[in-house]
Amino acid sequence: MPSKDASIIIVGAGVFGLTLARELCQRGYVRVTVLDRHPPPVPDGSSVDLSRIIRSDYADAQYMRMAVQALAGWESEYSRYYHESGILIISGQGGHSYMDKAKEQVQSQGGQIHILEDASRIQDTHREFASGTLQDCEGYLNPRSGWADSAEAIRHLASQCAAVGVCFRSGPRGSVESLLLDGTRVLGVNVREGPPLLAEHVVLATGAWTTRLIDLASSAVSTAQPVGFIQLTADEADRLRRMPIAIDLESGFFVFPPTPDSNILKCARHGYGYETRVSVTTPAGEPQQISAPGLHGDGTRAFFLPPDAELSLRGGLRRFFSPTISERPFVKKHLCWYTDTPQGDFIVGYHSQYRNLFLATGGSGQ
Repeated sequence: MPSKDASIIIVGAGVFGLTLARELCQRGYVRVTVLDRHPPPVPDGSSVDLSRIIRSDYADAQYMRMAVQALAGWESEYSRYYHESGILIISGQGGHSYMDKAKEQVQSQGGQIHILEDASRIQDTHREFASGTLQDCEGYLNPRSGWADSAEAIRHLASQCAAVGVCFRSGPRGSVESLLLDGTRVLGVNVREGPPLLAEHVVLATGAWTTRLIDLASSAVSTAQPVGFIQLTADEADRLRRMPIAIDLESGFFVFPPTPDSNILKCARHGYGYETRVSVTTPAGEPQQISAPGLHGDGTRAFFLPPDAELSLRGGLRRFFSPTISERPFVKKHLCWYTDTPQGDFIVGYHSQYRNLFLATGGSGQ
């Protein structure tokens, strides 16, 4: 373990980086610095956006237990940012292996779920979806789930970090371009402007940007997933206010209840995703083609989706809502970047080749 006065740089001001920074300071580490291109909440980070799902429905027992522990925090310390809408998980008739395992895990921990045997039962139970084209599906509702106002939750977490002594750098001096190396020993980071920032330990909590800094070719790939936002009227939002989050495991489509004040209906899809091709130089000095989001600006401001991505969102919306909503133009649309690992597992631990380098990435849209 590092000494309590060791200098530690955490690259990335998302939920991985900020929770680690807070925990380190609470444990007595006194020289913890968080770097990012933007002050938190970072607008195009995968921890932010309008909302994020809070659920314990995981097929893997370990992730389910972690989620149950996290849910207790959302229901207490972070309750002002948490909306317990419940979550509806559906698949085609005959079931889905992930849904079946997740259902089993929730029930094994005493969770109460409501089985919905077919599309008619789903629409009868959730009249908000009665005007959609749902058919040939089954699912279940877990009422102890919901969504978070993720940007405000991250803002609160960042304020907690500052209160316990975490230092922040953003802008050009917080924009990390590469690792500073002496052979296989990490000495710090090179930033966009000015001299390198030195540290005895460097943590990459950089999500989809990790592939720009370290070779993860055999462990993870950065992919972009489509997100769309529809403006509802006040009457429409009131009719949908009590709907649960709905996830269709067959298509990867999911949709949130309307936001309380702005009446925005957010939908997205988590599938194989889209890749870019970016030329980088690995820490070993080798050229490499990777998939990664841009380094500069705010990726959420690009009003763009690939045509097939928009079609997939429209198809998902039609299953749940009438054409007056499902065909309405998006007021905002963009690609959200994930770091997907082969089995959806996090990457948390010291790097096997580079000394003093710790990785906290591989969120996989979880």
